[in-house]
Amino acid sequence: MYKALSCLSGRCAVFKRESRCRPRLAKLHWASDVPGMPSCNFTPEKYTGMSKERMMEIRRQNCNPMTMKVTYYKKPLFIHQGHMQWLWDVDGKRYLDLFAGVATVSVGHCHPKVTAAIEQQLKRLWHTSNIYVYPPLHEYCEKLASYLPDPLKVIYLTNSGSEANDLAMLMARLHTGNFDIITLRGSYHGGSPQAMGLTSHAAYKYPIANGLGCTNTMCPDVFRGPWGGSHCRDSPVQTIRECSCSQGHCMANEQYIGQLTETLATSVPTQIAAFFAEPIQGVGGVVQYPKNYFKEAYKLVRERGGLCIADEVQTGFGRTGSHFWGFQGHGVIPDIVTMAKGIGNGFPIGAVVTTPEIAASFAKGVHFNTFGGNPVACAVASSVLDTIQEDGTQKISLDVGTYLITELAKLRDKYEIIGDVRGKGLQIGVEMVKDKVSREPLSHEAMNVIFEDIKDMGVLIGKGGLYGQIFRIQPPMCITKEDADFFLAVFNKSVYNYMDRR
Repeated sequence: MYKALSCLSGRCAVFKRESRCRPRLAKLHWASDVPGMPSCNFTPEKYTGMSKERMMEIRRQNCNPMTMKVTYYKKPLFIHQGHMQWLWDVDGKRYLDLFAGVATVSVGHCHPKVTAAIEQQLKRLWHTSNIYVYPPLHEYCEKLASYLPDPLKVIYLTNSGSEANDLAMLMARLHTGNFDIITLRGSYHGGSPQAMGLTSHAAYKYPIANGLGCTNTMCPDVFRGPWGGSHCRDSPVQTIRECSCSQGHCMANEQYIGQLTETLATSVPTQIAAFFAEPIQGVGGVVQYPKNYFKEAYKLVRERGGLCIADEVQTGFGRTGSHFWGFQGHGVIPDIVTMAKGIGNGFPIGAVVTTPEIAASFAKGVHFNTFGGNPVACAVASSVLDTIQEDGTQKISLDVGTYLITELAKLRDKYEIIGDVRGKGLQIGVEMVKDKVSREPLSHEAMNVIFEDIKDMGVLIGKGGLYGQIFRIQPPMCITKEDADFFLAVFNKSVYNYMDRR
């Protein structure tokens, strides 16, 4: 039914040399005990606030019911304080945060450098709008533009990713004079009325008219989709599916591009406004496409007058490790890039970056944003860019992320219910299945049992996928190999516990 993991002494020795982890941790990596948590030299403040019971009472009575609907865990987590990759609950229990507020905390909770930048700006100027000219806005726009390739140099700041994607849709339609936009099935681009049309996930849809002009095409998912093999994606780990493609030839890519071609031929006019896609699907379950899919898709879209839009809300700012932007891993340059989440390390800010020509089309009317690009948001985002460079977080994403993915793949090979491990850098997905032959999603009940067990042992991760069958690991980009080893031990024990009970 399953195989338990035994100690791999050679691997442990290598880990000890590379990350200077304590031998106790390396030993517990494969032990049946609850693993020992890595040390932390930060002491949180003692919590003296509202009781947990009172918070839940208010949550039920005064917060919108949606707040309860999205509350994680059967036994909810009451968070009090954060520092870098760590969170503490109101009882003082420490957790390793490997979800970062949904891939949002990029450089670490309450990072001292970013906190100092906020404090400094708060003493100087909290708010003014861009009807005035103020230094933080212009200093940040110039800095952000330097991270993007030509001709992506014109920036409009927003408060969120949904808002950024709304505006990207508007810009594409204004510039092209066309209306229809194509997205991938399983995608998530926000929950606003317009962005809801881009989003192709039933859980985030409401039974009202929304997203007029948005059409979905088949997601080129090489694990769950009808086509895929063992050489398709740009990841340290490939699928376990057989691949008979000849060298340099990907049959799966041809099939998925064929599906896009059919969508263009049957479901939209001959001229379209845009193709909208995440370089790696986030909420959809860290789905990666065949290596050349973006190149060929962009070509087809541009032939039909459309713009190519990259949603970097989850993949941007070095999270994929190999590149600063997810689209760079596909060898393409979009016409518009949207971003949020990690841009502000948790502070509300987003951006739409495009070319001077497309930006000029947006100026045909007047669009005013009261809070987008306010002084505090710009100071935070500017400090985040500096911190990414100074702390080497992109390199951490590459090194620790690659380590995590390859070690998780060993667990995939041990357990029948781990169907796929994928991702780049610290954008990682683990797809859980009933068995590897059928690839049917593991049940919600089973997922929740493992999910809760992981939390109880001190690690926070996320879930995603159309069927909620994928564990998402998208931590602050400051974690260490020692942290990774702790998570691997916890995850191994959680899966082992579930299989043993089953």
